[in-house]
Amino acid sequence: MENVLKEPLIKSYSICLKDDVERFSKSLIYSLFDEEYKQDNYTETRIKFINILKRLQILEPEIIWENYESSFLNVRIKLDLDAVATEKNDPACKSLEEVYLAYPGFFAIAVYRLSNTLLKLDVPILPRMMSEYAHRITGVDIHPGAEIGDSFFIDHATGIVIGETTIIKENVKIFQGVTLGGIQVKKSLARTKRHPTIERNVTIYANATILGGDVIIGANSIIGANVCVTESVDEDVVITDQSKNKIIKKRLKNAN
Repeated sequence: MENVLKEPLIKSYSICLKDDVERFSKSLIYSLFDEEYKQDNYTETRIKFINILKRLQILEPEIIWENYESSFLNVRIKLDLDAVATEKNDPACKSLEEVYLAYPGFFAIAVYRLSNTLLKLDVPILPRMMSEYAHRITGVDIHPGAEIGDSFFIDHATGIVIGETTIIKENVKIFQGVTLGGIQVKKSLARTKRHPTIERNVTIYANATILGGDVIIGANSIIGANVCVTESVDEDVVITDQSKNKIIKKRLKNAN
């Protein structure tokens, strides 16, 4: 009796693409910031991208690359603003060069901005693979569908989760362990806004959790460490978690 199956019972997936996406993501970021590297590796980076899309059975990969490449200057401008925000807000930072070369939070933001741009070109799967690569090496999990404004600063990086429908405005600072998530995990909510909106100039300290698609953290507010927020917060407010898990709200002194 012939034991060889004519067709596999289990579908095969191109899981080895994980390695290809990792190499492509690194090459793309290096090219974005290192002109010499870009000149030496541009063709190879382009070929990596096209081959990945072909393996994913995505049509017209050459045209997608052209459209993607046209966005790189704008991405670089946004990332330069993120780097300046990091240098400005972290007292441990000694130079702007240190941000580009050594900060995992900045690297995670770079991968996010590149994957978010790709998602807006309606490319499936690859943006999420890129974000999971950044997640693995930095501990920062930013869904490529999140919308994040200019001058974004992540300090210490590890353990941060930013969900798919999160909206973050300009000049927001986030510390390690912060979760911007959903209150419920239901497949039926896939097309709804499940994650919070963070207005401009907000600071969110370590291990704070903000949950819910209707939750808005008002501009200039501060969310203290270890707080769990499930309701909207007004502008110019400090939220702290003190004894007996009671949430304490204070109006900032310089608020109108």
